[in-house]
Amino acid sequence: MSSLTSTSTTTKSEAPGSTGTGRLPQLRQLLKGMTWLVWRQHRAVFWTVLGASALAVAFIVFQRSQLHTAGYGPTSTGLRLMPILLGVFLGAPLFTGDLENGTAKLVVTQSMSRTRWLTTKLALTALVVVVSTVALSVAFGWWWTLYDESTAWEWTSGPTFNNTGPMPVALALFSVFGGVAIGVVLRRTLVAMVVTLGFTVIVQIVWSHFLAHFLLSLANVVTITTNKGVTFENVMPPLPTGAHQVNWSNPPYITSDGKLLGWGTCGDAQTEQAYELCMKKADVVGWSVDYLPISQMNGMQWFGASILLALTAAVTVFLFFWGRKRLA
Repeated sequence: MSSLTSTSTTTKSEAPGSTGTGRLPQLRQLLKGMTWLVWRQHRAVFWTVLGASALAVAFIVFQRSQLHTAGYGPTSTGLRLMPILLGVFLGAPLFTGDLENGTAKLVVTQSMSRTRWLTTKLALTALVVVVSTVALSVAFGWWWTLYDESTAWEWTSGPTFNNTGPMPVALALFSVFGGVAIGVVLRRTLVAMVVTLGFTVIVQIVWSHFLAHFLLSLANVVTITTNKGVTFENVMPPLPTGAHQVNWSNPPYITSDGKLLGWGTCGDAQTEQAYELCMKKADVVGWSVDYLPISQMNGMQWFGASILLALTAAVTVFLFFWGRKRLA
C-alpha cells in the first residue's frame, strides 16, 4: 500500500518535461500515471519474463547460427512449459497481492476507476507476454528450419506446432488470463498459484488431445493415388517435401473399382511371385495415400490460435464483469 501511495505522490510532484528520478528515468517519462504505477508494482516479474525470454532467444540464435541441432528437444520442452510458468507466477498473483494487502481498496478510493485499473494491468501484462512469446516463436521457428525436411512429419506434433507461429502467444495469453481469473475469484495468492498450476497443466493436456484428434481433421487432406501396381518391396509413392501422411493406420491400397484395402493385404506372401499373384487376385492397382502439405501448417496454427484467443477474450469479459463489482 505504501509503495503505491509514495509512487503516486512522486508522479504528481514531477513537473512536465522533467527527466524524473530513479533507476529508469526515461522509461518513467514514457509510462505515465496508472501505467507507471502498474509497471513499478510488477516490474520485477515483468523484467524477469523479458530477461529470461531474451536469454532464450540468444541461445536459440547462437545454436541456429552455428547450425547446431543439439538442445532442440530440451528447448522445445522448455517452451512448452512457458505458458504454465507464466500463468502461475505472472497471472495468478497479478491481483491477489492487492486484494490481500488492501491495495485494491485504496485504488478504488482514488480518482481512477476499477475499469481503468483492470484495463491497465491486463494490457501491460498482455504486452509483456506478447513481446516475449513472439520473440521466442520467431527464433524457434527459424531454428526448426534447419531440419524441417528430415523431420517433416513432426510439424503436426506439439513440440513444433505449439512452439511456432501464433500458437505460443495464444497459449501463453490464455494461461495467464486464466490465472488472473482464478486469482481474483480465490483472492489468495498461494492458493491461486496452486490452482492455476493445475489449470495450466490441464490446458496443455486437453489442447494436445484436441490437436491429435480434431485439428488435423479440419485441415484439407490431399490424396495421391497410383495405378501402376504395388511391388513386393512395398515402396510408397514419394510425397512432397514436408508432407505429413495422415493414413498410416488406414487402408493404403486401392483396387480398380476404387475400393480401399489395408496394410495386411497379402501380408503372408513369402515370395515376390506369390505377393504379385495375391495382389492381382485382390485387384490392387496402386496406392492411395492421404497427406497434409506443410503449406497448411500456418493456417492450422492460426485456426488453433483463434480458438485459444476466443477463450482468452471470454475470460477477459468475465474479469471486467467480476472486477467492476467485487475487485476490492
